[in-house]
Amino acid sequence: MASSPELPLVDPSAFDFPGQGRAAALCLHGLTGTPYEVRSLGLAFAAAGIRAVGPALPGHNETPERLAKVHHTDWIEAARAELRSLRESHERVFVVGLSMGGLVSLELAASEKPDAVVAIGTPLQLSALVTRLVPLVKFVLPMMDKSRGSDIRDAAARERHPSYRVMPLNAVHELQRLQRRVRGKLGDITGPILVAHGAHDRTARPADAARIHRDVASAIRELLILEDSGHVVPVDRDAAQLADAATAFLRRFVAP
Repeated sequence: MASSPELPLVDPSAFDFPGQGRAAALCLHGLTGTPYEVRSLGLAFAAAGIRAVGPALPGHNETPERLAKVHHTDWIEAARAELRSLRESHERVFVVGLSMGGLVSLELAASEKPDAVVAIGTPLQLSALVTRLVPLVKFVLPMMDKSRGSDIRDAAARERHPSYRVMPLNAVHELQRLQRRVRGKLGDITGPILVAHGAHDRTARPADAARIHRDVASAIRELLILEDSGHVVPVDRDAAQLADAATAFLRRFVAP
């Protein structure tokens, strides 16, 4: 099993870590986050010979105002283009996503059939109150303060975590649209899938991980609960365990 590297210095930029040419993993971050959120996973994959590409999805590494204008299909199509580009030069292509990136990964799993998927902290549905209020409140309060920081249990990791300090509510509404789209396609997912979730996640319910694991049609499906982490597991207390587990899972599907 590959050992995960030490948590890298904070670098929110997109990354492309070379592997050995035969397999590649597309790594997708969460809403208002940056590729830093999945960078430690990318480094672990590359150390195991799997090329790792982590783009900034539309509206990210830009401004909250720009993100507020992005449609959820923009996230999907940007990721789809990256996936298809990787397929041109690799025998096996995987998709790994955190939170919103997990939703996009599931959408691609249903439509593009990558060779394996890792979905981390994926929120299938927000609370009933949020679901009802966001489409209305966004016209009155377009930006919501995020001064409490990201859902990360490790205090030092939470303090250094790069993310927008406000949440555009229109982006949350687009996330809701993406959630509805993905919920209807879980049964179309047939490829190998690892579903990982922090046990203390306050952003996405651990029950959503169980639902994904239950409702996909994949013959190979695994569920991993990280006992000491919140939502952003790749930079939280269980980062090393997640990196090892995800790397070992993907290596099972690398062509011999």
